[in-house]
Amino acid sequence: QVQLVESGGGLVQAGGSLRLSCAASGNIRSASTMGWYRQAPGKQRELVATISRNGNTNYADSVKGRFTISRDNAKNTVYLQMNSLKPEDTAVYYCNADRILTTTGWGGDYWGQGTQVTVSS
Repeated sequence: QVQLVESGGGLVQAGGSLRLSCAASGNIRSASTMGWYRQAPGKQRELVATISRNGNTNYADSVKGRFTISRDNAKNTVYLQMNSLKPEDTAVYYCNADRILTTTGWGGDYWGQGTQVTVSS
């Protein structure tokens, strides 16, 4: 059974940095596009950044130039380096894997449990 486990959230002052990690486990052979999404209170979940298996990245306009997504395919792990954080970045951040190949075949749309990021002004 595939699991995505996020870590690295917390409380930080505006202008500070945090690094989120998301490790996928469960007899994984390969993972396709992975990404980070966030959901603030009272708002819909929104895309933050995605990265394909070969490293192509996509960012929301609101985080371009401040956040960097990366991945380690050997470890089935995706990272989100967040710099120059703003109070409006406060949200629960969720890791997503679009499709994952395990020993039993392909499965799709996996989500982590979420990690809270709070940025104080």
